[in-house]
Amino acid sequence: VQLVESGGGLVQPGGSLRLSCAASGFALNYYAIAWFRQAPGKEREGVSCIRMSSGSTFYVDSVKGRFTISRDNAKNTAKNTVYLQMSSLKPEDTAVYYCGRSTWCGSWRPEDYHYWGQGTQVTVSS
Repeated sequence: VQLVESGGGLVQPGGSLRLSCAASGFALNYYAIAWFRQAPGKEREGVSCIRMSSGSTFYVDSVKGRFTISRDNAKNTAKNTVYLQMSSLKPEDTAVYYCGRSTWCGSWRPEDYHYWGQGTQVTVSS
């Protein structure tokens, strides 16, 4: 199982970024993929989740209307990708963003996600 995040960077308040999570080594349709973030000195918190089989999506209140999670379930390929399109970014969105795998989207507890990527830094600053 491998999850690899990319797409982070420095962006001004109000700007946009698209993060990618390349997933491989398992059958995605049996799982859910979520984005979490962790700011310095804070606990890891859930941001958004997508059920890979149905495409159903879930968001925490702080990002609703600004972030969009989507999937690219390419057939017959070894890798599939989950995206997090982030718009209207705020300084409080600054964090390391991680993608994680679980069997469902019903929990925002990090301990319910059993595989993680290495993270990608998002910094929102003028």
